Amino acid sequence: MFDFSAAEAEVTSLCQQLIRIDTQNWGGNKANPERPAAELIESLFAEVGLRSAIVESAPGRASLVTRISGVDSTAPALVVHGHTDVVPAQAEDWSVDPFAGVIKDGLLWGRGAVDMKDMDAMIIASIRDMVRQGLSPRRDLIVAFFADEEAGGEYGARYVVRNHPEFFSGATEAISEVGGYSVDVRGQRVYLIQTAEKGLAWLNLIAHGSAGHGSQRNDDNPVTRLAAAITRIGEHEWPQEIPTATRQLLTGVSEMTGIPFTAETIGELLAELGSVEKFVAPTLQNTSNPTYLKAGYKHNVIPGTATGFVDCRTLPGQHEDVMLKIKELAGVGVDVEVNEEGPALESPFEVPLVAQMQASLRSADPEAAVLPYTLSGGTDNKSLSELGISGYGFAPLRLTGDLDFPAMFHGVDERVPVDALTFGTRVLGDFLMKA
Repeated sequence: MFDFSAAEAEVTSLCQQLIRIDTQNWGGNKANPERPAAELIESLFAEVGLRSAIVESAPGRASLVTRISGVDSTAPALVVHGHTDVVPAQAEDWSVDPFAGVIKDGLLWGRGAVDMKDMDAMIIASIRDMVRQGLSPRRDLIVAFFADEEAGGEYGARYVVRNHPEFFSGATEAISEVGGYSVDVRGQRVYLIQTAEKGLAWLNLIAHGSAGHGSQRNDDNPVTRLAAAITRIGEHEWPQEIPTATRQLLTGVSEMTGIPFTAETIGELLAELGSVEKFVAPTLQNTSNPTYLKAGYKHNVIPGTATGFVDCRTLPGQHEDVMLKIKELAGVGVDVEVNEEGPALESPFEVPLVAQMQASLRSADPEAAVLPYTLSGGTDNKSLSELGISGYGFAPLRLTGDLDFPAMFHGVDERVPVDALTFGTRVLGDFLMKA
C-alpha cells in the first residue's frame, strides 16, 4: 500500500473547510452557488501545481474538472467524481450549527459530512498527496466536482457532460459516492460496493377541473381528483423483482449467516444488514412515493387545477412499464409530466476495477468481506452513462455498528467518524494509484 499519511493528516480539515461553505440546493436553480467550493478546490490543487478548469452552467453554478496523466497512456481513463452541493438543513432542528464543521465525540458534524463532502475531501487529499510525492497513477484520472447533484444535475454533471464531453475523452469507468462503506453481519465486517442504482423519475401530476365557489356542489373538483390519483399511486403495491446486484448481496449474506435465500426469508436476510436495510429493501421493487401537494389559494374557492409531486425510483429495464402504470393509476383528467428523470444503471461486479477495490480495502482491513449492492437512490453516474461510462459507488468508510449510516443522508445531525475519513483516504489513495 502506498504511503498517504500526509493525505490522512489533512483530510478532516479539508472536509471541515468544505462543510463551512454553504452550498444548499433547493432545486430549480435555487441554490447557494457552488462556485466558492470549486474555487477552494482549485486553489488546493494549484498549491501542489495541478491546474483545473471551472465551468459554469449558470451564474455561480460551478463545476471543476482536472486530469492527471497515468503511467499507461493506452489504458482507458477513470473518472473520480464528487458533488459540492448539499440538501437544505434547518438549523433549528440540529444540535450543532450544520455549517460549522464541528468535531465532537470523534465525529465530524455538518451538512454534507456523508453526502458527500467527506468523499470530496478524501479525493482532494489523495490527489494532493499523489502530486506532492510526484507519483503517477496506473492510468489517467479525470477528477471532477459537480454542482447540482441534489437536484438531478441539470446545472452540474449533465451540463458538463453535454457541453464539455472532451473533458472525459478516453474514460470508460467512474467511481463516486454511496459505496465502499462497511456493515456488520454477525461480527464480520462487510464492505458494500455499489454496482447498480435505480432509475429516477420525478413526476408532476396535474389534475384539471372546474373552478367555483367553495359553498357550491362541484362534481369536477380537481383537488378531489388529485387526492384520489395520489392515493392510488401511493398505495400501489409494485411486484417484487430483484435486480442482479441485490440478488448477489442477499446470496452473500445467506452464505455468511446460513439463512437460506428464499422468497420467505428475504426479510431475515435484510435484517442482518442492520440500518443499511433502508438502502437495500427499496431495491426489491419499483417505488412511487407522493412527496408534496399544491392546490388552491383560499378556503372558499375551488381551484381549476391541483398538482401533486411523486418520486418514482425504477428498477433496471422497468422505466417504461412504470410510467405506463403511473398514467393508468392517475386516471382521467390528470396529466403526468416528467420533471426530472435518469436511467437505472447496472455495472458488472466481476471486473478488474472492483477487484482493485477489494484489494485496496483488504490492504487496510485484511479480514474484510466485499459484496455488491444496488443503491435505491441515484448519483451523477447517470449523467456520465450518456458517454458510455460505467459507474460504481466507492467512498470507502470503515464504520461502527452504532452509527445509523443511511439516516445520515439528508438527515438531521449528519456526521461521519473522523477515523473513517482517515481510513477511507488511505484506501482511496491506494486504489487511485493502482486502479
